Amino acid sequence: MKKEITRHNFSQALGELKFDSRGLIPAIIQDAKTKDVLMLAYMNRESLEISFKERRTCFFSRSRQKLWRKGETSGHIQKIKHIYYDCDGDTLLIVVDQKGVACHTGSWSCFYREMVKK
Repeated sequence: MKKEITRHNFSQALGELKFDSRGLIPAIIQDAKTKDVLMLAYMNRESLEISFKERRTCFFSRSRQKLWRKGETSGHIQKIKHIYYDCDGDTLLIVVDQKGVACHTGSWSCFYREMVKK
């Protein structure tokens, strides 16, 4: 099956997004080279606008109630290659060039634990 991508300018896409009651939308972060899912974070309109403008990820911290740029203290930044949104407009997929590790634990990805049947 052929992969079809439609392109929308930022302001049009922003109008199609469905932020939740707190003004947030989940963002799945994927490595451009490996296709690994690196992390899941939340964005509000402001952090998405900053991310689009700066071409590096900026998120909204639900626990601290403030914006944070990935790598602002660690140097492990994420340079944005592409931003996609799903068919419902309620989830973002952000494809990045990851510099360093993505997880605060020091792991490449936040998804390093697997549930298994024992």
